[in-house]
Amino acid sequence: MSRRVVVVAALAVFGIAASLPILRAQSPGNDVAQGAPTYTRDVAPILYKNCTGCHRPGELGPMSLLTYTNVYPWTKSIAARVSAETMPPWHADPSTGEFLNDRRLDPKDKATLLKWIANGAPEGDPKDLPPAPRYAEGWTIGQPDAVVKMGEDYPIPASGTIAYQYFEVPTNFAEDRWVTAYEVRPGNRAAVHHVIVYTRQPAPPTPPQRAEGQPARPRPQPVFTMPEAQTTIPAGQTGGEQLPDDQRKPLGPNDRPAPKGLASSIGGYVPGNGARVYQPGTAMRLAAGSSIVFQMHYTSTGKPTTDRTSIGFVFSKEPPKTELRGTALINGALHIPAGAKDYRVDAEMTINRDVTLWGMLPHTHVRGKRWSYEVVFPDGRTQTILAVPRYDFDWQTDYVFKQPLKLPKGSTLHAAAWYDNSPSNKSNPDATKDVWWGDQTFEEMMFTGLTFSVDPAPPVAAAGAH
Repeated sequence: MSRRVVVVAALAVFGIAASLPILRAQSPGNDVAQGAPTYTRDVAPILYKNCTGCHRPGELGPMSLLTYTNVYPWTKSIAARVSAETMPPWHADPSTGEFLNDRRLDPKDKATLLKWIANGAPEGDPKDLPPAPRYAEGWTIGQPDAVVKMGEDYPIPASGTIAYQYFEVPTNFAEDRWVTAYEVRPGNRAAVHHVIVYTRQPAPPTPPQRAEGQPARPRPQPVFTMPEAQTTIPAGQTGGEQLPDDQRKPLGPNDRPAPKGLASSIGGYVPGNGARVYQPGTAMRLAAGSSIVFQMHYTSTGKPTTDRTSIGFVFSKEPPKTELRGTALINGALHIPAGAKDYRVDAEMTINRDVTLWGMLPHTHVRGKRWSYEVVFPDGRTQTILAVPRYDFDWQTDYVFKQPLKLPKGSTLHAAAWYDNSPSNKSNPDATKDVWWGDQTFEEMMFTGLTFSVDPAPPVAAAGAH
């Protein structure tokens, strides 16, 4: 039904089987042409920098690339994928902007890899080999300051559709913490479709009663507004109204319903993206006394299994200069006709405060094929800030701007996504059916996660100042 089994998906990306026979072209270190690249001197540094974060034991990649012995059997497929620019995976159009987390190979490194493989992939002199990178065991962000883990090994059935499950874990932090990096570690990557980690803050103190005749305080205008129809999610789906009593499925013994009072997201995991390190001087606030709530979307894998997902946090020692926040641009009213091959869905939001946009994460399910984002500024100027012409459900990226974008009050952010609901989409669960917004992979979403900060208000001039 889904391309979600990570190892299979990753092998498909490389387009090979592990048993593919590749003959060693020469003995390691022997008969290397003058000036030809070798693994130890030229290639290992490239792989250490660009590949081993995922391609090492226990990580997302289906094979380790930490040693020459690991790498050599895969050289043919590495050449094919590097030439096609499908590895390392990166799907944004570089003409629309620069991104801190751009995974593309430097052209010189690409040329070195391909030349090395074309020359028989010699190992070279072991004395040239640089030290292998050191990773904190189990973490790509380094050793976390705190790890919060689900309180149970949740049982996942062998088959069937699994509703979102929620697991609340107290943090017991007596003071606010400032998150400078997080990483979500699924306990069972094959069964975890996505994770959103929310906070649930302690109940606020009861405000004092307003004296009779005292006017109510006006509610502050929200930072962003969207058309009401666009934010209306179908009943029965997460974020939508509850279904009528006679249409609700009764809770079973393994159902973990959502607790009330969920606040903002503090982290998440989607295929290909489960960690974020924020820029220096920025952080997200984790309020004292908050609980962590894991929203888990599981996919059955054909056999009973379990999962216990965790999130690791790195904290700043002091409050940051800039507090980061998160929100989402959605179109919950999307409707994609059966058989439509290139169907466009739009969404937009109005920006009511001066803000800085730090990153964007586009999300659809398996029918999504490309995205484009434009900002219309108050002076009428239009700028494309991100285009993803090759969206890939298996490698969903949080695109972090190299230069954060200043969006003044009155700007409009517009998103357009295109979907392939036709039989030619090999990942399409059923091209004969119309598709609406829904939680499950066989349904669809148009969702963009935004990381932003609110700019300080300009100082108010003193009365009588000129």
